[in-house]
Amino acid sequence: MQFLNYFKPELTIESPGRINIIGEHTDYNMGFVLPTAIEKKITFKFQKNGSDKICHVHSKGYDTGFELSLDNIAISNVEWENYILGVLNEISKRTDKLRGFDCVLESHVPIGSGVSSSAALECGLAFGLNEMFGLGLSRMDIVELSQAAEHTYAGTKCGIMDQFASVMSKEGHVILLDCESLEYSYIPIQIQPYKILLLNTNVSHNLASGEYNKRRAQCETGVSALKKNHPGVKSLRDATMDMLNDIKDTLDSTVYNRCAYVIQEKDRVLEAVEALKANNLKRVGELLYETHEGLSTMYEVSCPELDFLVEFTKNHEAVLGARMMGGGFGGCTINLIHEDAIDDFVAAASKAYKKACNLELTWFEASPSKGTSILNE
Repeated sequence: MQFLNYFKPELTIESPGRINIIGEHTDYNMGFVLPTAIEKKITFKFQKNGSDKICHVHSKGYDTGFELSLDNIAISNVEWENYILGVLNEISKRTDKLRGFDCVLESHVPIGSGVSSSAALECGLAFGLNEMFGLGLSRMDIVELSQAAEHTYAGTKCGIMDQFASVMSKEGHVILLDCESLEYSYIPIQIQPYKILLLNTNVSHNLASGEYNKRRAQCETGVSALKKNHPGVKSLRDATMDMLNDIKDTLDSTVYNRCAYVIQEKDRVLEAVEALKANNLKRVGELLYETHEGLSTMYEVSCPELDFLVEFTKNHEAVLGARMMGGGFGGCTINLIHEDAIDDFVAAASKAYKKACNLELTWFEASPSKGTSILNE
């Protein structure tokens, strides 16, 4: 793209991916989640280009980009462009201060691994434009408009967790986020000598393909049924297993299982927080295994590769717990493992995974990090 010849960035932003310790598929059910940003980031470099409407966006890693006009934003046939376009569309609803800009981005967030490269992309763009043009958006505005962009342009009816974690995280902490009230608190995570290890199945998944949205609709079906006996139930956040069991005979078995998983997961998140505060890492690990079992058998968003990797850890004492992480159907497992065992464990897991699934395993450690911020170079 021609603008690269005269590109002199005036602002650099780093926007991180995220992990979620526990609380999967609970955010759009208004429950609790326990995420944090990680040190894998997308870097954005921005410059104003002096025009009123013309913008250029270039991805360094993929050596591709596109031009757009702010007065003619429309959904693209190119998937990644829609995360950009969706954010610009949402900003245009909130302010008329945005002008022409150039942006070069470089991602170090593994795509398709369940660490939410999409939220990092949305939030980093919005954060940078807010800084450069003085748009007056708060951090919470950035979180909410980025979520809306994913709904409207990318087609995934995601909850608010990914964007919240990407923007609001604090180094050395996880966030206990109430997805109904959006109240949150920072929980110190001191797990030495254990570390958080992510094993990437390298099985790709596409949440917009419909399975994610289908799960959401099934949960809403359950809520509608619960409301008949319990008018105060606005979401599965408000439901108990006793309530659900009272109407079990009226529900499709699949809908029952989806709802039961979410209700049980809500309780697991709160128990995990107490276990972390008490430094009871053994219990945290047990809860991770329980979550995976629910995601695999009740919510049915796992896949054979994820199940294999979680099952493999159960023969290794150094691993306290493991589960699939993210939307599902691929991506990573999150593992709580003793730091001294990582190299040997990864070698053994890679060999076993190759033999069982005929795929290469990749891995990385994740440390709780700060949210989207300006990089002072």
